[in-house]
Order: sequence, then structure tokens, then C-alpha cells
Amino acid sequence: MKVRPLSIDGAWEFTPVQHGDARGLFAEVFKGDLLSEVIGHRLDLAQVNLSVSAAGVLRGVHFADVPPGQAKYVTCPSGAILDVIVDIRVGSPTFGQYDTVLLDDVDRRAVYLSEGLGHAFCSLADGSTVTYLCSTGYNPSGEHGINPLDPELGIEWPTQGRDGRPLTYELSPKDTAAPGLSEARESGLLPQHGDVAAFLRGLAEE
Repeated sequence: MKVRPLSIDGAWEFTPVQHGDARGLFAEVFKGDLLSEVIGHRLDLAQVNLSVSAAGVLRGVHFADVPPGQAKYVTCPSGAILDVIVDIRVGSPTFGQYDTVLLDDVDRRAVYLSEGLGHAFCSLADGSTVTYLCSTGYNPSGEHGINPLDPELGIEWPTQGRDGRPLTYELSPKDTAAPGLSEARESGLLPQHGDVAAFLRGLAEE
């Protein structure tokens, strides 16, 4: 499996080796020992989520309070998405910046994002299926969002789907009503870079 660090500290891309023949293919899409080596601690798997999205659906930007935060290992076993990781850690050198990875059923890449980062994606095909291996379970009181179309974030969302057709974005009411980056920062919703770093050091020492 190939590992590539993203431009946002605390996020990585994983590309598995695929073994195929006339019957189909096989790939190791998650390796706990390798992930532990890369991130510096073991991933405590608490919950696995799955979503299915039509072309043009935007989900995110979602994040959780730190501690405990919610690290995610994200794959797209069917269809295609543009996955987006946003640095929302106040005080981080890359605060407000983002990186993207195409997750699909061709290269079968995955992304890992550490606690304290924001996550979003755009579905590029009908029926795109996304799985999330999560370090913590769902906690509605500790989970928040930023509007993915916030001009300050300036995310360059794709305008065409996998089939070349124009995309019409569709957001949930919750994501539509989510604040922009500055509003979220001013209201104290965003994690502090120093607090996140201290929390991650604690995980590495366990």
C-alpha cells in the first residue's frame, strides 16, 4: 500500500495494491499496523458509517469537538467522490486551507484525517457509496459543520460528474444552515491547534 501525506498536517492518502484476474480483484484497503505506524498511535475503531449519495450531493464540512474528536478513514467502494479535508484548527499554519483526493472504485484510494480536521465530499455519480471508519461514535452535541459553499473557504467543487454531465449541488438543510468559517471561529466552535496537538500527543503516549 502506498502512503502519501496531504498538504494538511494530520491527513494522508492510502492507495492499495490491487490483484486482479478473470474472476475479479482483491485489495487490502485497510491495514491497522500500517496506519498506526503512519499516524503514531493505534486507531480505536468505535463506529463504521456508510452513506449513499446521488451525483451532486455535497456532505460537510463536518467536524467534532476535541477532545475526543473523531478521526476518520474514508473509502468509496462504489461510485466516485471528490473528498475534501479542511484545516479548521485555529492557530494552525494552514488554517482555512484544504486538500482534495479523488476516491472511487477504480484506484480504491482511502484518506485518513486526524481529530480536529474538517471533512466534506461531493458525489460524482449516482449511488456513490462511502464508508467511514470512525475513532468515536456519533455524538450530536459535539458535532458541528461549516457550509461547504462558504466563499471564504473557496473550495473548488467539481462542476461535472463522472459521466460528464453538469452537477447540481444538493445539501442537507443542516449543512445549508451551517455557518461560514469566520462565523464558526468567532462563535468558538472551532478546535484550537494547540489543544488538538496536545490531544494527539496523549494518544501517541498511551
